[in-house]
Amino acid sequence: MTTASLIFTNGKFHTVDRANPLATAVAIKDGKFLAVGSEAEVMRFAGSDTQIIDAKGHTGIPGLNDSHLHLIRGGLNYNLELRWEGVPSLADALRMLREQALRTPSPQWVRVVGGWSEFQFAERRMPTLDEINAAAPDTPVFILHLYDRALLNRAALRVVGYTKDTPNPPGGEIQRDSNGNPTGMLIARPNAMLLYATLAKGPKLPLEQQVNSTRQFMRELNRLGLTSAIDAGGGFQNYPDDYDVISELHAKKQLTVRIAYNLFTQNPGNELGDFEKWTDMLKPGQGTDFLRHNGAGEMLVFSAADFEDFLEPRPDLAPGMEDELERVVRHLVEHRWPFRLHATYNESISRMLDVFEKVNRDIPFNGLHWFFDHAETITEANIERVKALGGGLAVQHRMAFQGEYFVDRYGKEAAKQTPPVARMLDAGVPVGLGTDATRVASYNPWTALYWLVSGRTVGGMQLYDDNARIDRETALMLWTKGSAWFSSEQNAKGEIKVGQLADLVLLSKDFFSVPEEEIKGIESVLTLVDGEVVYAAGGFTPLSPPPVPVLPEWSPVVTVPGHYRSAPPQANGRAAMMPKVHQCSGPCGVHSHSHDVARQSSVPVSDNNAFWGALGCSCFAF
Repeated sequence: MTTASLIFTNGKFHTVDRANPLATAVAIKDGKFLAVGSEAEVMRFAGSDTQIIDAKGHTGIPGLNDSHLHLIRGGLNYNLELRWEGVPSLADALRMLREQALRTPSPQWVRVVGGWSEFQFAERRMPTLDEINAAAPDTPVFILHLYDRALLNRAALRVVGYTKDTPNPPGGEIQRDSNGNPTGMLIARPNAMLLYATLAKGPKLPLEQQVNSTRQFMRELNRLGLTSAIDAGGGFQNYPDDYDVISELHAKKQLTVRIAYNLFTQNPGNELGDFEKWTDMLKPGQGTDFLRHNGAGEMLVFSAADFEDFLEPRPDLAPGMEDELERVVRHLVEHRWPFRLHATYNESISRMLDVFEKVNRDIPFNGLHWFFDHAETITEANIERVKALGGGLAVQHRMAFQGEYFVDRYGKEAAKQTPPVARMLDAGVPVGLGTDATRVASYNPWTALYWLVSGRTVGGMQLYDDNARIDRETALMLWTKGSAWFSSEQNAKGEIKVGQLADLVLLSKDFFSVPEEEIKGIESVLTLVDGEVVYAAGGFTPLSPPPVPVLPEWSPVVTVPGHYRSAPPQANGRAAMMPKVHQCSGPCGVHSHSHDVARQSSVPVSDNNAFWGALGCSCFAF
């Protein structure tokens, strides 16, 4: 009989395998599950060299798989960023900012780049520019808030060189005071080009520290139970140059998260040229179980980008979008390349589906994996059109961070099915869950699972009725087996099942029984990837590989390792409260969803080569 290399006993394993949903023991051999069942059944595979781990009654689940994460880009920058995910008060956030500003050497910046909402704070408001300048008078500070705005202190404004003579970009605004001087507020109207082009002006880490940064980010993801991710590419993420770090870690067998990566076009007006080049270089699935190519997207053509800035009216896509998209999709289908496409609004999805159906009539998709990302306002009719073409829907918890804005603009009734996950499942369309981290929502999968199960935002607003909420077993399936479809690995991972990849997590709390408010505080106490322990804590700490020291030594990760560890549950009454609308007063100019700051007409995507050439920006950045 085959002998296991590793056996877990005394666990409560939720396998996501319908034929064998619960088990108390698991055996592993050569990076795959060898046996799953009772302790008596599994211990038959024990030998003299088998390592046996007592799970101590912890709940075990398959490793979590984020269907839409910007891991490669996020890893290059993780050690540069101060994270406000889960921080309970603005006072705490400003204290963290002040302390990091004192530690950060010139010419580096302090960057808070996404993953937070003002509604998570006890104060229920944004920081003011005066508060940011007081916290960091001399060190440049860049604070990104969702897709809608960025806050720069005076030191950062000097470094990036924005003056009263700097023109507003298309689709963006450099807010100014009564004398025409920039205040430090950058506003997306409605696209985020200005925000990300400004962020790109900051200093980068040298290669050695980018390697360290990526390892730190993967360890943080492992701490939260993530073992796989589909990387959605991104602006300023060029292939193959910006993949050197992840390729080096793969070659050295230092990846602790499995990555399937999509290629995101970088050249507005020459998107087809990018994909013609890449289809000559790569084949879908090329690579290994740890690093493999997954096709095209999430950007296929820039004219098809509809940013979800709910502070602004829905943008109309450019009239020529269909022709540009058709040329790219036709090329991808001819070469049997899977593809994904960012789409927030149903109106955009309708036009995109017209293109896909036209291509399909000439060149049948015939089982090719393709999918929309986000799809917040997709209708049942378009869900059926996606199903007819064999597509899927990758959904993220962006509404957990901007549900208040959506309700303010479109109303509570419209928000009850945004996005309509339950309807997608009823239709039988493949659905996978993810985060869209790191620049918009948090990378914490438990925040996403909390949103899906409870129907609440991170600020406690109840978005969904019971018929739109997802039960815990289904939610876990969407974060494991469901997401595996989106990298064409549905038969290789996502379940604790004989023959599948041995990725497994023991949880700090039982996801299936804890009160809803405690879901967002769940962590891993042991994370296994390919049958090897990559993270362990608590009573399992002796099994953990040694941590890698953080570089550079002044990195925010030294003192704030990641998602806030001690944020108290909001079950004290705040969670059920409707957030108060923040009314901005004074000279700070911080607008919120209570302000009528949006233009009344739709804003088409457009170019201004002179402006963006001066900024050094060549693309959108998601």
